[in-house]
Amino acid sequence: MSDESGANTGPVVADPSAPAASQGFRSAVGASAAVPRGGISVPAKVDLADPEPTPAEDIKKESSPFSDGDRRVMVYAWMGFLLRILLVVGAVFSLVQYLAAREEKRVERTLELVDMWDGKDFQDAQSALKARLVALNEANEGLMSSNPSEDERRIYYESVGKQLMTDAGGTMPLQEFEPKFDRIVYFLNRVSTCVRRNLCDREVADDYFLDYARSFWSYFSGYAQSMRKNGSANYAKAIEEYVATAPKAAGPATEP
Repeated sequence: MSDESGANTGPVVADPSAPAASQGFRSAVGASAAVPRGGISVPAKVDLADPEPTPAEDIKKESSPFSDGDRRVMVYAWMGFLLRILLVVGAVFSLVQYLAAREEKRVERTLELVDMWDGKDFQDAQSALKARLVALNEANEGLMSSNPSEDERRIYYESVGKQLMTDAGGTMPLQEFEPKFDRIVYFLNRVSTCVRRNLCDREVADDYFLDYARSFWSYFSGYAQSMRKNGSANYAKAIEEYVATAPKAAGPATEP
């Protein structure tokens, strides 16, 4: 077929009567006509489908060293496993020993405080305080009913404690008594701090000092409050915390 200009636009067909060279030229021209303009060929279509899954029976199972056919590999695997168990057991045993040693040290510190409390200086201070309290309780015996309430008992104890810290509180001069009283306050503060910081064993400390600390605080809590108002902001604060955090007392306080 030809267009208006006479050019042949149909496919190139080799003329059997044409020479071989002419036919080769026409074949080349026909091949070049199949290449898109610009000389860039279109790539073949890429298959993006997922590959066929590998059958389960074709997957090689991973061998375990504990069931390996090689005896040496199996022995090494079990030896490593047992070694790990021994390391864990050793770590737990060391932790138990450490905790037991800490507890033993706390008990030891508490017993050191007991030895200090039984020493001459502190025994002398306790005797001086007890003598003044006995004398004042005898003098004020009629101020409290036979069956007082908690508030009545608290008011009475605080009144006796404040009176004890005056010149009229006993036969021993106040200037001589005050250092003995301060020694007791120092010791009970020390017990409270040791327990609060977990340096002493609470149960052992309570067995030896809690009753005394309760009785002491019931008499001298009012005096401690007055000392704090006068500038000693933390006076006997540790004793108050020790008594407040202790198990509830079964009965009323007695003389220290």
